[in-house]
Amino acid sequence: MLIEVTPQKYNLVLDLKYATLQNFVKEKLYNKAICYLHNEAAEKLKIACKLSNNLGYQLKIFDGYRPITVQQYIWDKFEDERFLSNPATGSTPHCRGVAIDLTLLDKDKNELDMGTEFDHFSSKAFHGSTEISVEAQKNRLLLLGIMTQAGWDFYSNEWWHYQLHNARNYEIIKDFPI
Repeated sequence: MLIEVTPQKYNLVLDLKYATLQNFVKEKLYNKAICYLHNEAAEKLKIACKLSNNLGYQLKIFDGYRPITVQQYIWDKFEDERFLSNPATGSTPHCRGVAIDLTLLDKDKNELDMGTEFDHFSSKAFHGSTEISVEAQKNRLLLLGIMTQAGWDFYSNEWWHYQLHNARNYEIIKDFPI
């Protein structure tokens, strides 16, 4: 079951990149800027929001549930297995509603320096990259700590991507338009 994630309910900021032209595809891929997550992921997000808020930060969400048709479209355009899940063979955690892309904001609503932008496809985006500043490495570790403490798993190639453990155990959600 998918739950709508709202700024009011979760005390976070939504900046759903695929509902705009400000994404690596340079196309609007969603009709509405609404974030959905599987109900189990939404519960873990509440924990992550509380942890980040208690530390004086706020989460900013770039993406949550992604329709399989959108995932296929992105895959057909780019086919890069380091950063994209092939719908035919991959786990496609976004299409299951159990993945989220996000960053941290400071008290003034500024994004913390993470060393790269969201959806930056190079080794600089890897969680353990040392090709970025020490400050950015610390900020990534802060986000990693918050998210893993809240029960999320991470994808080592993308500092912004978190998903529930055993993501393949969840069904791909079909015919849920956004």
